[in-house]
Amino acid sequence: MTKRLFAAGLPILSLVAASAIALPAAAQQSEPSASETAQGDLSVTIYQNNQALVQDIRQLNIPRGTTRIEFPDVSAQIRPQTLSFNADGTAIVEQNFDFDLLTPQKLMEKAIGQTVTLVRTNPATGTETRERAEVLSTAGGVVVRIGNRIEVLRDDGLPVRVIFDGVPPNLRARPTLSVTLNSNRSGTRPASIRYLTPGLGWSSDYVALYNEARGTVDMQGWVTLTNNTGTTFHNADTLLVAGNPNGGGGPRRDLVRPGMETADRERLGDFYLYPIEGRTTIANAQTKQVSFLDVQSVAAQRIYSIGVNWLQSDDDFRPASSAISFNSSRQGGLGDALPAGTVRFYQRDAQGNPQFIGENNIGHTPMGSTLSLRTGDAFDVFMQAEVEDREVITAAEYERSARYRVYENGELTRTVEVDRSVDYYRTTMRYTFTNAKPEAVVVELMQGGLDRGWWGRDFRVVSEDVEGEQINYGNRRYRVRVPANGERVVRVTYESRY
Repeated sequence: MTKRLFAAGLPILSLVAASAIALPAAAQQSEPSASETAQGDLSVTIYQNNQALVQDIRQLNIPRGTTRIEFPDVSAQIRPQTLSFNADGTAIVEQNFDFDLLTPQKLMEKAIGQTVTLVRTNPATGTETRERAEVLSTAGGVVVRIGNRIEVLRDDGLPVRVIFDGVPPNLRARPTLSVTLNSNRSGTRPASIRYLTPGLGWSSDYVALYNEARGTVDMQGWVTLTNNTGTTFHNADTLLVAGNPNGGGGPRRDLVRPGMETADRERLGDFYLYPIEGRTTIANAQTKQVSFLDVQSVAAQRIYSIGVNWLQSDDDFRPASSAISFNSSRQGGLGDALPAGTVRFYQRDAQGNPQFIGENNIGHTPMGSTLSLRTGDAFDVFMQAEVEDREVITAAEYERSARYRVYENGELTRTVEVDRSVDYYRTTMRYTFTNAKPEAVVVELMQGGLDRGWWGRDFRVVSEDVEGEQINYGNRRYRVRVPANGERVVRVTYESRY
């Protein structure tokens, strides 16, 4: 399936500094520029639980003996305990992750007890004055000692610069992993690291254009990648995994029936894989969108439905629920497995402009499934349920429900039989439907509450104006056709033990 980038990265984070930070030239040149990267042949596998697997193969010149190798440009949120290192002829001794990054706040924190230079500029004349100051605290603001006085550096936009004499040795411009290892030979060879990191995730979004007159839907599927790891991943071979690692299952209200077709995609255990065509750069603090589904004229229909509990009498009319139903099968459907996400429906108005009509979420959906996604309440279709009549029917005979045998000193002395009468009920429900639309509609009515437990499953339907379908012990479904600009009353009589 063709996959294409929808747009360039969209920045989602900006940094505003109140004061400028100046460093000596030597310190500024100690790390590569922002446009450079130490990353090698990069592969990123992104899961839907805000977790990713990063695999990075770099060509390193490793000397013989014990040495310390640094890997800058790893994820700032790396889980060090998941790290795996491999290089031919080496054995790892120790690993460290330096996550104290070079930021204005960190520089000030590391300068506590040390002396810095404050440069103040007169806004009127542009004259600069310099003073040496000892940093005393950074809790809630910067407190410094200048000579015999104590000052708090104000964050009011006045031109003040802080010049540091150097960069603390444990601060890094970029997240860096260091590995101490033993090598049995010297020379350049591929060295690979593999680790898990949070902060990289993806989600699915679907844009569906519904054509009610034709009974079809055009569906586009987009993958949205988000990178909040603190690191940019350059020119990465990117793979998306659809599934729920360590996730639990739950009821699916959107799923009418799960499919039984295998999608034409690579599978890994219980997951489906969605590779992104070509290599791509996933910038830090960025979202990126990629297309993975584009299908036209899939059969779809609008469904109106409403539910009623046992003996429910509505005080007033209630709107029916409006949903759009479609299929993901290979024949006549979307023809693909659908990762969990949000489906947003649009419909053209009289001028031909698409207008938003509702949205709903779907879970991971196998190919061949039937989905029904609620988009909201119907504006023109209503129903009122009422208990029209209810009477008690007494059984002609008594039902023997219990018998007790009494033993005294090991001998049967008497038998006690307990009889009770069994009452039955005849209940007539009246369902009144109204339709203000200029065309007839079909409303699915679900009568629930028929299953009262093992003692109450003895019920029957005596009469019904519309033939129903028994879905299970507790629910019976009726499909009621309501005329255009009209009303319809449906009655159903039940006999039950409750």
